[in-house]
Amino acid sequence: MLFQDQPMKFKVGERFHYNNAGYILLGLIIEKASKRSFAEYVQEFVLKKAGMADSGYFELDALPTNTALGYIDYPDGTWKTNSYSLPVKGGPDGGAYVSVGDMAMLWGALLDNRLLSEEYTQLLLSPHVAIEGDDYYGYGVWIKKNGSDILKYHVMGYDPGVSFHSAYYPTSSTIVVVCSNQSEGAYEVLQEMEEKIGLLK
Repeated sequence: MLFQDQPMKFKVGERFHYNNAGYILLGLIIEKASKRSFAEYVQEFVLKKAGMADSGYFELDALPTNTALGYIDYPDGTWKTNSYSLPVKGGPDGGAYVSVGDMAMLWGALLDNRLLSEEYTQLLLSPHVAIEGDDYYGYGVWIKKNGSDILKYHVMGYDPGVSFHSAYYPTSSTIVVVCSNQSEGAYEVLQEMEEKIGLLK
């Protein structure tokens, strides 16, 4: 690993800092404990259990039918695909392919305790650290609150040529998924929907 000999940024519990290296380490732990590759484990125990037939960790040179390519825009208006800007296959720190419908099914499976027990689902969705204002972080899930009320749970992802935002709004039981095959845009669409529909009220 590229980071195994690097010093820690700060002591455990001292402060919060989002870190992809932590997810890579978690993936290695999963592989060691399950004796499967990370992609195989996620396919069997997450995607399959949630009914996500169109999602997975696919290789760039062997993409399934109907998979969208990502595009990187240049300042002069030209563009290129992201094929040479990403790893050949994603891993624990990101790079899964997902459809809008499948992501909605993932929220449903998680909230129905089909992926984890009720105890661990609540632990995952509990605010564990305050970020700024009313924003918190759970275990892999961002959380927006208004006082003691939770307004939304949300996840996101960015890479060259792709952006993604999805949220669950518990007050209205609404799920929103925005997938973009450009580096930017998904967050702005989500914000517009929140404003127009009043999802954060």
